Formats: sequence, structure tokens, C-alpha cells
Amino acid sequence: MRELIPETPHVSTLVFEVPEWPGHLAGQHVDVRLTAEDGYQAQRSYSIASPPEDGAVALTVERLEEGEVSPYLAGEVRQGDQLELRGPIGGYFVWQAGSEPQRPVLLIGGGSGVVPLMAMIRHRHAAGAGTPMRLLYSSRSLEDVIYRAELDRLAGGGLAIVHTLTRSRPPGWTGYARRLDREMLAEVAWPVTLGAAIFICGPTSFVETASAGLVELGYPPESIRTERFGATGGTT
Repeated sequence: MRELIPETPHVSTLVFEVPEWPGHLAGQHVDVRLTAEDGYQAQRSYSIASPPEDGAVALTVERLEEGEVSPYLAGEVRQGDQLELRGPIGGYFVWQAGSEPQRPVLLIGGGSGVVPLMAMIRHRHAAGAGTPMRLLYSSRSLEDVIYRAELDRLAGGGLAIVHTLTRSRPPGWTGYARRLDREMLAEVAWPVTLGAAIFICGPTSFVETASAGLVELGYPPESIRTERFGATGGTT
């Protein structure tokens, strides 16, 4: 591991130099396998946070106290440690700048579900793409917003960042202050007539609420791509 970057009190980004890395697309993931001294193995999938333009592989990991892998990755691994990675994996939940330059993109993320979406945002920036893009990001609190400073810096120039905080808000907060719902989607999403490409990632219940709400608003199901994680990922 080349670098460890604290993101929030419970989330860290690990940056790896992977020998003979073949490159990846924004939205893909890798499998991380840990092997104990007694031979026991545990494996989990993690989305790649870095853009294709970056030669390194960045994984952003939320520490789950009951997890087998995340407590080690987000709490014990140190610079110079070596891990077993397999990938890149996945070809469905990906976005390539320039593939459909006139088609806007809507990203909807819950908690650590923002990670593959951040790879798309970083890819857009690194490629100098002018594709209109919006991110609707649901977090428990402002302190739980992953990549907060970078998102603030990248916003503008066709990229809009919209936050909703579901549990606590700082004084003077003027953004959304509730769980994602149909009304929020109607206010943030691109008009149906623009044919936006939509990517949703987060806990299962969050993804189902977002995708169902968009379909009810008239968005074609085939325009919506989803990735989800189970109950162990928490709720947002």
C-alpha cells in the first residue's frame, strides 16, 4: 500500500500500486482477499475510487465493526503492506467520458455507495469532459460525507453536488434534511426528456427507493443502473 487517507471517522482510502495493472473503467471494483496465519481466508468486493487516468488503485473502505475485512483495511493496514487484489471486475456499472457526450448523467449515492460514483466524477474531471453531471448524495451527517472537500472543489462547470443529511445537520444548514424520496428525486433529477444515464449505489433499501421513485416519475428502467450492498452496509 502506498498511502492511507482518512476520509471520515469511520472511512479511509487506501492507495495501491498494483504491478501490471491492466487499467480500469470508472465504476468497476476489485476483490480483496485476506489470508490469516492459520490459512483462513476472507474476501470482499470494493469499488475503485480512482479514475482510469490514475495509474494507482484507490479503495475507500468503511469500517464495519462486525465485518471480517473492513476493520483490518480501515484500521490496521499500514503503508508498505501488501494485499491480494483481483480485478478489475464489472462492465455494467461503468461510465466512460465521451461515450455519449450529449447525454447528461445522474449519480445517486447513499453513504459509502458514493465510491464508484466518485470514480466517475474524477474521471470526468481528469478527461476534461463537459458532460453535464449531477450527484445526489445522502449521508447521516456532514461529518459522514466522504470526499467532502474534493466534492466542494470539483463542483461547478457542469457538475452539481446536492447533499441530503438524514440524521443531524450543522447550524444554518439549508440543504435537504431527510431520507431520499420521490419529491427530492423530482427536484434534483434531469428532465425525463433529456434521456439521462443514471447510476445508483448504496444500501439495498436506498437503491430500491431511488430506482422505484425514478421509474414512477417516468424514467425508463433501462436507463437506470444500480449497485447495492446488503444490510451490513448500514442504512442511509
